[in-house]
Amino acid sequence: MLVQLARRWDGDATLPVSLADVASDEDLPRAYLEQLIIPLRDAGIVLSTRGARGGYALARPPVEITMAEALRALEGPLAPMICASEDPEHADACLRLGACSVNGLWIQVRDAIGGVLDAVTLADLAPRPRPRLVTLDARTTDAVPV
Repeated sequence: MLVQLARRWDGDATLPVSLADVASDEDLPRAYLEQLIIPLRDAGIVLSTRGARGGYALARPPVEITMAEALRALEGPLAPMICASEDPEHADACLRLGACSVNGLWIQVRDAIGGVLDAVTLADLAPRPRPRLVTLDARTTDAVPV
């Protein structure tokens, strides 16, 4: 859904897109998108507009929205195991934390996943299509975008 909204970004903003259109374009159930949009709106990633031409749009340019931000909004803290959670509330969730021999591994996995997700933006996932070049004359190398 976020990639669809990113594809519609026009540089300053974008026209709102209905969930029905996104559901159709992505072959996803609208009810599923309705569940996703609430935490994304609450996190300030998307904006909603009411009315006949209402819908949803990105709150910021796609290049400013990382996949880590989107996943944290939808799923909460990144963590392969509760003992490696970024959330301080989960710090004491595991009773074996001090004696665990694999906690360090889970923290490395969390940090590696977070690093990748922090490095990828919606703009990376929704590149603008490049114009095709068409040769005007087979005898020349001049080409123009179409």
